[in-house]
Amino acid sequence: MKIPSRDDLAKSGTLEELYGKLGAIGIAPGWAKETPSLWPAPRRNFAPAHWKYEQAHGALDAAGRLINTELAERRNLILFNPATTNSYGTVRTMVAAYQMIMPGEWARAHRHTPNALRLILDSEAGTYTEVDGVKIAMEPGDVLLTPNWSSHGHGNDSRSCAYWLDFLDVPLVQLLEPMFFEPAEEEKTHEAFETAPPTKDSPFVFPISETIKRLDATAQEPAGRFGTHVELGNPAMDTIGLHMMRLAPKVKTAPYRTTANNIYAVVQGTGATTVDGERFEWSRGDVIAAPAWLPHFHEAAGDALLLRVTDEPVMQRLGFHRVEEPAPAKH
Repeated sequence: MKIPSRDDLAKSGTLEELYGKLGAIGIAPGWAKETPSLWPAPRRNFAPAHWKYEQAHGALDAAGRLINTELAERRNLILFNPATTNSYGTVRTMVAAYQMIMPGEWARAHRHTPNALRLILDSEAGTYTEVDGVKIAMEPGDVLLTPNWSSHGHGNDSRSCAYWLDFLDVPLVQLLEPMFFEPAEEEKTHEAFETAPPTKDSPFVFPISETIKRLDATAQEPAGRFGTHVELGNPAMDTIGLHMMRLAPKVKTAPYRTTANNIYAVVQGTGATTVDGERFEWSRGDVIAAPAWLPHFHEAAGDALLLRVTDEPVMQRLGFHRVEEPAPAKH
């Protein structure tokens, strides 16, 4: 079909004829969209979901026999949301994954524009992450950061496999498209620090012992939206906020509905989280996705700790952050 000129377009005798000519020049009529571009409330495309550490642990043990760190950039398992057509993101802007490293292994260093962090689930002394050349000890309950463009690799000098949860803003970076990835100049970086002892003296680690001290010292709020909680960092990363939540036994937290996406990881204890009416019973190491604008609350069976991973910093910076206010009490 020939490209229509101004006169050709102006002489269109019917809307159908005009639509056909517009299509040939990559223009669409805004009044006749197949789907609306604006809607009155957030669409809920991503679904509530729950992943069990017990299952992931077994799968990683099998992967340990079947693939090594020479073949895999990371031996990890992606927690993808069951939303239609999705095969990667845990929620719209973030992805979570279980990862394992075996005794004597070194997961080679690299850096990338996505921000990343990890919650350590099981490890023994001698497991570490190198972030920008600093060897940081990885102990259960610790949260470690690898910010945008920080070089990082993982090593295990212990006698046991180490397991942790990764969280990254890769889906957000994919959407905005400033994606860069670069392998480190291998083993010069690693060998230079191989004999150095791991440390906790780094701004990139939040040791669980310090976090618990802060929770003990903060005002107790068992029935609040997040139970008793403290923020890790302010925020921890440019695009990701972190909060450690302490839940009291058999106390429901206040319902929470927000435009921010939230992922909850169980650091300690057992309980249940209800997201948009769907109840998920969890235990240590499990992950629950509460995508944007889905109301949710938590209830622990005993004392429990949850790590909340959220894109609130993005929503706040862009002016998109909203939280539904509770309905007024009836008298």
